[in-house]
Amino acid sequence: MRHNITLRIGPATFRIGSAWPQPIAQLARLYADYPNVQGAIADFTVRLQPTSLLRRFVRPSIFITGDHGLADAAPMSLAHGLLAAEMGMNLQMALGWRRHLLLHASSVEKDGRVLVMTGESGSGKSTLSALLGERGWRFMGDEFALLDCDSGAILPFPRLVSLKNRAIGVVTDAVGEARMGPLLTATAKGDIRHMVPRADAVARMDEGGMPALLLFPRFGHAADVRPLGQGEIFMRLTQASTNYVALGEPAFTGLTRFVRQVPARAIDFASGDEAFAMVDRLWEELA
Repeated sequence: MRHNITLRIGPATFRIGSAWPQPIAQLARLYADYPNVQGAIADFTVRLQPTSLLRRFVRPSIFITGDHGLADAAPMSLAHGLLAAEMGMNLQMALGWRRHLLLHASSVEKDGRVLVMTGESGSGKSTLSALLGERGWRFMGDEFALLDCDSGAILPFPRLVSLKNRAIGVVTDAVGEARMGPLLTATAKGDIRHMVPRADAVARMDEGGMPALLLFPRFGHAADVRPLGQGEIFMRLTQASTNYVALGEPAFTGLTRFVRQVPARAIDFASGDEAFAMVDRLWEELA
């Protein structure tokens, strides 16, 4: 396609093409400090193409496709082109990545040890990982945690952090406008704004770490910490993985080791300060 950019995020390289220049310009600005890999062979291709010739010019409408796609996916407005590009990259990973076990989780690192957090949309894991990345932790990823089934390490995938609704103001106050993308209003999930990770997260995105603590956060409830049985943890993590079945036995072996070796807790919290206090205490006690 006429407008394109090649990006490397952790171990994965993407070539994103677009019928319109705006999404590519936004990606170029927000990923400006990532490795320059223009012209490199990409693992995946993402294409943002019009739903029809007319819709390229009149009320432009984007259909996301690429090496992997969903035929029944709803088209998106050009105003949400950056979100479409990010969704396209996530889709390629979810449907096509086979080198590691993918967990729908965020992760941060300290002293070579990794805190993994997973939960449903709205659980607060993205906001919590973004803010921990500003409080002495290294941000490793928001959308996927990549588990190496052989070594047991977690590898970084530090794409832009997708923040929704009330989280946008909280994180913007913490990091400043310079590291924030455009405000995308009235998306299917409400208002969305992307945050650029800190420079150290990008510079060290080839450095993994061993998982030391697994948390299942839940925002909007009275403060609480609960242990979970290994059977429940294993079930939740298989549900949070997009390629567990495709990887087969290596995924079972790697995930079994992860569940047996990494302490886990479910945490409820009503504010960021409560969450930070819980994380600090559990990290000191369990990690």
